[in-house]
Amino acid sequence: MLDLNILFPSLLNGITTGAVYALIALGLTLIYGVLHIINFAHGAALMVALYGVYMLKEKLGVDPYLALPIMVPAMFVLGYALQRGVINRASHGKDENILLVTLGVSIVLENLALLFFKSDTRTIDTAYTLTTVEIGPAFIALPKLVAFGGALVVSAVMLLIVQKTDLGRAIRAVSKEKQGARLMGIDVDHVYAMCFGLGLASLGAAACFLMPAYYVNPQVGNGFVLVAFTIVVLGGMGSFAGALLGGLLIGVVESLGGLLLGESLGQVGIFVIFIVVLLLRPQGFFGAKA
Repeated sequence: MLDLNILFPSLLNGITTGAVYALIALGLTLIYGVLHIINFAHGAALMVALYGVYMLKEKLGVDPYLALPIMVPAMFVLGYALQRGVINRASHGKDENILLVTLGVSIVLENLALLFFKSDTRTIDTAYTLTTVEIGPAFIALPKLVAFGGALVVSAVMLLIVQKTDLGRAIRAVSKEKQGARLMGIDVDHVYAMCFGLGLASLGAAACFLMPAYYVNPQVGNGFVLVAFTIVVLGGMGSFAGALLGGLLIGVVESLGGLLLGESLGQVGIFVIFIVVLLLRPQGFFGAKA
């Protein structure tokens, strides 16, 4: 089990998977960092994005990677509309209401998926689905390698948006002091909706990277969002760098855990790490102390 020819492929697989986990968690941590709420609809939104990629491929023949210019804006619009049209109106400004509304949105989306797609698990076939690339002693699936690079690029773009643009400055201002930002003329409701839109746009990108080697069904988002919540807490609530580091760590731990303990127990290590970090550093890797 400790042979390098076995450990290296497992480590490489964990890193590539962890990058996609980080991209999913990035949207969640952006929404929390500004809105200071936990978005329970995050997993259901990922499921919607996966179905979107699936339908584009099956009905229109659009390659999942070529679907990026379609899915990213579409998910952004969905996120913006959900926040402005549903969550903001139904919550009446109360955080506890927002949690319930996002939970309700999640239930509605999952049941709509059951209505239209039933509970069947669906996959797509591409010319490169089974293609592998040799890296040292390891062979890794090409879709996973593309997902790794794509996730890093999208994460970098999201970071640039937050750090270098006027929108990013408004986002950081609202996250620090909402009332002060409002007094300075910033449209807080618009910033909230933009953050929600960007959070779901990252899911649109993640779905395009996942679908060539993964599957979709109405409950597929639940497993991902559990891991994403863990990553957000590990990295520090609202920290982009923490989400990226936490995603890579979780991916590696899951892969090595599956190698050493078997696939059914592979995720045990994730929650062991989670508990240890909460005990030793409750604010996460990059989080600030309360």
